[in-house]
Amino acid sequence: MKTKKTNKSYFFCCFLYLLIGITSITAAERNSNLMQTPISGTVTSGTDNAPLPGVSVVVKGTNNGVVTDFDGFYELSGVAPDAILEFSYIGFKTQSISVNGKTTLNVTLEEDLAQLDEVVVVGYGTQKRSDVTGSVSSVPEDRLENLPVTNVTQAIQGTTAGLNITEGSSVPGSTGSIQIRGVNSINANTSPFIVVDGTPFYGSMNDINTRDIKSIEILKDASAVAIYGTRGSNGVILITTKRGVTGKPTINYSVYTGLESISHVLQPRSPEAYVQKYQDYMTARGLEQTGVLLNQSEIDNYNAGRTTDWVDETTRAGSIQEHNLSIRGGSETAKYFVSGSFLDQDGVIKGYEFQKVNLRTNLDLDVTDFLKVGMNAFYANNDFGGGRANLLNGSAMSPYSVPYDENGNYVIFPMAPEQLWENPLLGLTTDRVQKDKNLSGTVYAELTPSFVKGLKYRVNASYTSNPYHYANYEGRAANDQNGTATITDSEETNWVIENILTYSKDFGKHHIDLTALYSAQKNEFFESSATGVGFINDELSYNNIESAQNISASSQSWESTLLSQMGRINYSYDSRYLLTLTARRDGYSAFGANTSKYGVFPSVALGWNIHNENFLEDSKTLNQLKLRLSYGETGNQAVDAGQTVTTAGTVLYPFGGSALIGTYINGLGNANLNWETTSSFNVGLDFGLFRNRISGSIEAYRSKTRDILLRRSIPAITGSDQIWDNLGEMQNTGFEFTLNTKNIQNENFQWETNINFSTFKNELLEIYGDGEDDIANRWFIGKPLNAIYDYKMVGIWQEGEDPSGVDPTAQPGDIKFADLNGDGVIDPENDRTYLGTSLPDWTGGITNTLTYKNLTFSFFIQTSQGVFKGNPDINYGDEAGRRNTPEDVGYWTPENQSNEWPSIGYRNTRGYGYPRDASYVRIKDVRLSYRIPRKHLEKYGINDLMFYIAGRNLYTFTDWIGWDPESDQTYRGSENWTNNYPVVRTISLGLNLSL
Repeated sequence: MKTKKTNKSYFFCCFLYLLIGITSITAAERNSNLMQTPISGTVTSGTDNAPLPGVSVVVKGTNNGVVTDFDGFYELSGVAPDAILEFSYIGFKTQSISVNGKTTLNVTLEEDLAQLDEVVVVGYGTQKRSDVTGSVSSVPEDRLENLPVTNVTQAIQGTTAGLNITEGSSVPGSTGSIQIRGVNSINANTSPFIVVDGTPFYGSMNDINTRDIKSIEILKDASAVAIYGTRGSNGVILITTKRGVTGKPTINYSVYTGLESISHVLQPRSPEAYVQKYQDYMTARGLEQTGVLLNQSEIDNYNAGRTTDWVDETTRAGSIQEHNLSIRGGSETAKYFVSGSFLDQDGVIKGYEFQKVNLRTNLDLDVTDFLKVGMNAFYANNDFGGGRANLLNGSAMSPYSVPYDENGNYVIFPMAPEQLWENPLLGLTTDRVQKDKNLSGTVYAELTPSFVKGLKYRVNASYTSNPYHYANYEGRAANDQNGTATITDSEETNWVIENILTYSKDFGKHHIDLTALYSAQKNEFFESSATGVGFINDELSYNNIESAQNISASSQSWESTLLSQMGRINYSYDSRYLLTLTARRDGYSAFGANTSKYGVFPSVALGWNIHNENFLEDSKTLNQLKLRLSYGETGNQAVDAGQTVTTAGTVLYPFGGSALIGTYINGLGNANLNWETTSSFNVGLDFGLFRNRISGSIEAYRSKTRDILLRRSIPAITGSDQIWDNLGEMQNTGFEFTLNTKNIQNENFQWETNINFSTFKNELLEIYGDGEDDIANRWFIGKPLNAIYDYKMVGIWQEGEDPSGVDPTAQPGDIKFADLNGDGVIDPENDRTYLGTSLPDWTGGITNTLTYKNLTFSFFIQTSQGVFKGNPDINYGDEAGRRNTPEDVGYWTPENQSNEWPSIGYRNTRGYGYPRDASYVRIKDVRLSYRIPRKHLEKYGINDLMFYIAGRNLYTFTDWIGWDPESDQTYRGSENWTNNYPVVRTISLGLNLSL
């Protein structure tokens, strides 16, 4: 039987054999075409005939290129007689010129004042950037190619104004939460809609290999997202993957390997400090100290001098490696892109492992002059298997305890007779398998009839299957004396058929684009689960679940359909005045029987290319200035099938000496349930100065969501304690700023800076229609969601102070709370207040990229400010005598009368959550790369070779006390607390090779 390491070695060897074979063939083929005679020339400006330094001159289809010197001169070797040279420079139109056997080629570049011909992807098509009227941001390409990340969310975090991604934790295989322009709903889904290659994407962000991606666009305002109707209220992310190109095959291989460590360790107290804490705890509680420590096993280990660093026991040096191989090429009529990748990650906490395999094929065929067909297919396999240690328990264990007995077996309760804390390594004995897969394919046909110029019809048909398998067994070694096995299998499938008709026409100074859509979609889901408890032994794990003494099983299924029609008109006059009108109609089967299942979502947008006006045609400074205005509505369907109908459950009950099946109300439905609708207004200004060496955008927006999909509480006498309803209103207002600068650009040195800043204010306008807050759910009218509602701490009661007038039961060392209503009593009804929100006040990022010849250095700094949330890492008061606590968390004593930390004996009976500022500034990514000069690679048939070293999450500046300020500290069931796995630091080495 092959071990895991053997499988990895086998896989890597296959990669190497394939790479060697391809290299030999390609080198022999290309070496025969190389020409040693160099070509040279001068590049000048068509405006003033001045030489242009820093112009990129590249042999098209290769990485063979140079940059012009201060006098505009270039010289390039290894150019075939029939090669095409591509000349590109910021602020000028790119030119492609055939060499035709020449040895001297002088070129004059024409100014491209705003680079208006740049094409960006929008919903169901593309547009010139100059014609875009909505709020559309593009993710920098460099974030997708040369960063050692495991998924798309890590690659795009912090890159775009208005895009907020929270990692939460670095559990191998986890993906961060994504929000665009704030939170538009309370209980419904607030994640953006993901579209890959024009079709809806269903799966995990792990399923998309970042190196397969050509571009990512973020659609933010109603004009941009209304075209997606019921799924657009939270924004849209458009991902376009790479496709084949005409020419000889291009083979790209990339690999990186890295080491991972915890970016910040919340270190528990040392053995000596732990003993002192226990003594201080007993004194604070007025208890008699019967020994140096609480538990007998601790005393025995103390006397024997045995200690354990439990954080070290539960963690390890993590590792990660990824291999990517792609082949790209084609003829004039058939183009292909094929790729495969393999990632293997061993986490920093023992037992956490993740492996994934991604395969992709994109094919385009020109069948005739008027018919084009193609396909996109990909497969992803994500494996999260393995038992896992528990870092949360590890940080709580007494240092005077040991993980193993004299026989090398795990000690169940290392702090015996204390049974609050089990050995944090017990999870490593769990037999656990967790796999999810994604098999997706799309075929398309595109018809361009010659009898109607500008008319195009396209049909997309896609199918996705997402199977999931989970199996888990916990036996005697994990302190389950009966043995418990669970197996869950599920599969979600969906198909989408889209008919898209487009028409483009120019007449005089007028241009018009028409888009029409008719689509149908169906989703189906089925899940079955079985649990067995009570096994004779642990030998068969979950593989013989029918042998359990007690067996339970469950299953569920649902299906839903979506039917849509859409129309869009894009109009421009003289490239100056722009108009976009969009309307989409969606019908969703899951909505209530008493309401229309259809909703219509319109939008309108205006644009003015001010720089094209006559009064700016002679401007030497201003190259681009565009004003954009938009208003529209989007929807959020965000309820599953069956949630609008009343459902029944079954239960066994005794009757007449037998067990009979009875029914009960399992969920109360609402036949009147419908969409929640978000209307939004956006104003934006795009600008470019000094040949676009300074460019960017400024945007402001306001969105209002009504008929919020909300789970409201109802009397349990109805048979259910909650019901979905359309209630309340919410508003988001925000400001975004993006700035891109080319600070220095000459022959040998370039320096670029990209800055993004965004802020938004979330406000709940109404909940139930009665003007009242919902304190139980912490929803407050006039305040944002994710509210922190708690007592206001004003200090610590010190010796000599009299608390009787406010808090009669308080003792020295207790927390002093503000008496907000002045009634002399601290009570939850009158003295808790809104303190803040875990939603950030503003977020931002800055990237600097410096290039000297073939050496490139870049660093990315990310920040999130104004975050306020409860901190469970300092809320261990009630357990202080029975667990270890962080050394960064102090405590009050008569000898050290802190005004920040309460006494070690403070009981926190009021449930104070210790809210703290979780703002941070993080050195997110740093990379140093070196590209081998082309002249050293030619004889080996290599187009490009680059080596790099990169660091991620290198350092975080914060006042937060804890593992990490970004950690999502909420309970996740079987995964325990997510801060059981903190954010990690990664140092990696990699190379990119192109043949």
